[in-house]
Amino acid sequence: MFYWVVKAILGPFLHLVFRPWAEGVDNVPREGGVILAGNHLSFADHFFGPLHLKRKVISLGKSDYFTGRGVKGFFTRLFFSGVGTVPIDRSGGKASEAALRTGLRILREGHILGIYPEGTRSPDGRLYKGKTGVARLALESRAPVIPWAMVNTYEMMPPGRPLPKLGIRPGVRFGKPLDFSRYYGMEDDRLVLRAVTDEIMYALMELSGQEYVDKYAVSARIEMERAARAGGAAQQ
Repeated sequence: MFYWVVKAILGPFLHLVFRPWAEGVDNVPREGGVILAGNHLSFADHFFGPLHLKRKVISLGKSDYFTGRGVKGFFTRLFFSGVGTVPIDRSGGKASEAALRTGLRILREGHILGIYPEGTRSPDGRLYKGKTGVARLALESRAPVIPWAMVNTYEMMPPGRPLPKLGIRPGVRFGKPLDFSRYYGMEDDRLVLRAVTDEIMYALMELSGQEYVDKYAVSARIEMERAARAGGAAQQ
């Protein structure tokens, strides 16, 4: 219920101020479990990605978002609950398996599961290598996978910017469902999981127009931070 209250309040405001656009909305099934696999450019994706859909989009978010204290912790919990985020432990190992089971439960209950295969926001607006969890979800659930590409949200609100820029229209493109039925029953094959994930990332590259980088976004961000520190030290 809270999700729809937030959407009813924010939706008209976002449409009026930012004039967001969408393509391919009809590619999203009107019922049943669906995986929306998207690129992740900006914090603004949480607002503009689901905006044009009449179905609720549930995403998996780190449990830290729901454990903060004080006023900031309260509003953080309120926000992520309002945008349909379910808390999970993302520390790896058994926690990763629990996250997978949570995602499968959401899909089997007939909901839309939104997932960002890159695992984190792009540090520079490019599209990075996807993690194979999305492939396991697709093959175990056998739910349709819809590529979900955000456009212009990086330019509007890059990482570190607290408020979005005006004058930039954010958009979202929903691609046609991807068919992975040829791989059903092969969810324990690492090569298959990589092939499925790469196909999803290629579809996102085609939809978004982003440059693709064959490394993980977390690794790229760490490299950029090290380079920035080295550059700062050299100037001293």
